[in-house]
Amino acid sequence: MFILAHLSDLHLAARPRLAELAGKRGLGCINWYRKRKYIHRPEVIEAIGRDLKSQPHDHVAVTGDLVNFSLDDEYRRAAAWLAALGSPRDVSVVPGNHDTYVRGTEGAPAAFWGDQIRGDDGLDRFPLLRRRGEVALIALSTALPTGPFLATGRLGDRQLAGLAEALVQTRGLFRIVLIHHPPQSPLRRHLRRLVDAAQLRAVLAVHGAELLLHGHDHRRAVVWLQGPQATEIPAVGVPSASARAPHGGEDAAGYNIFRIDGSSGAWRCEFIARQRGADGAIREIGRRTLAPAQ
Repeated sequence: MFILAHLSDLHLAARPRLAELAGKRGLGCINWYRKRKYIHRPEVIEAIGRDLKSQPHDHVAVTGDLVNFSLDDEYRRAAAWLAALGSPRDVSVVPGNHDTYVRGTEGAPAAFWGDQIRGDDGLDRFPLLRRRGEVALIALSTALPTGPFLATGRLGDRQLAGLAEALVQTRGLFRIVLIHHPPQSPLRRHLRRLVDAAQLRAVLAVHGAELLLHGHDHRRAVVWLQGPQATEIPAVGVPSASARAPHGGEDAAGYNIFRIDGSSGAWRCEFIARQRGADGAIREIGRRTLAPAQ
């Protein structure tokens, strides 16, 4: 059995200097100090981390938005938090839109978290592949700087082609796709969508996968995507790991655990949800068996 923990969207924030407040960071700072700083709390992140470490697991996947304004202090805090979770071999990270919040920060995730976003080939170029036993973790990056009021992501043709190749290469393993933006979004999330989500779904429809994990929406979700030969692929979203309480359609902080067992053609995946309650305690709120595409 392989046990994977999944969490996302820490939004570790530092106070920008005056010179860093131009453009998008300035608008984001207004939103942070008006509202978001009361939602995304560092003490909640620490509690989630402690609870996760108390649960049996073999690997941790973190699907982006570890930081908020893409500041060096934030990247360093996130690096320390990741190091406390476990060794780089046992922690995989993909960046989110807040991790490359403004132009000039595109290389920062690799610079600060390179050990956690490096594939088995030693490269940190996405898509990257990490094989752990009979599980293949295929990580994608949708992170790119965008203008004010936008939080879109993009994969691009090179990553989509690389994903198809990785899925073929790892056929027979339990293939888990890690991505920040969800593979489909409602119209109300148009300015926060993955712009080439349809192309991603087309690749998955041809080549399949056993599971897709994402963050970004700060809420729990299970959506079934079309796989090859009338099969379906579960795409599972997770709340922000720092949200103090439910708010505006978003869930309180939590994370998911996936217990993967079996072999090719006969996989079993049990999905366990853990969430912060109104009393501050983190507890299991449900579990179910997912039936991934075979």
